[in-house]
Amino acid sequence: MAGKTQKTSAKGAKKSAAKRGSAKPRLLAGGNPQIAKGYGDAPVQAYIAAMPGWKRDVGRKLDALIVRTVPGVYKAVKWNSPLYGMEGDGWFLGIHVFTRYVKVAFFRGASLHPVPPGESKQQHTRYLDIHENDELDEAQFTAWVKQASQLPGERM
Repeated sequence: MAGKTQKTSAKGAKKSAAKRGSAKPRLLAGGNPQIAKGYGDAPVQAYIAAMPGWKRDVGRKLDALIVRTVPGVYKAVKWNSPLYGMEGDGWFLGIHVFTRYVKVAFFRGASLHPVPPGESKQQHTRYLDIHENDELDEAQFTAWVKQASQLPGERM
């Protein structure tokens, strides 16, 4: 009998592991995907793939523009948000999903020209909020990304 119970438990554990591997990430408040902390492109792509609705296209576009603007950009997911930075120099940008928009945080945004429009409680941080029907000014966004990547990054 003990052998049968052990066999059933092993079978159940395998099913649970398979289910976890194929399960979609849980969406937190505002639709932000819950993605395990990880470094590199894979967790960032998992986050983008889990972004709900129109926000997924925004995430893909932002990621592509960042990668094109800063070849070799370092990526990670921390605190359920993709972060972009320069290896060994900290993070310059983060993305987070909210109910009605995607927020891009420039961690040294107060030093960018022109300064991104969204103010922060943090002295140096500035935000760009992208809503569903907004037209992203790609030239301005890539200019901010290029400038931000050349500033000292944020240690997190």
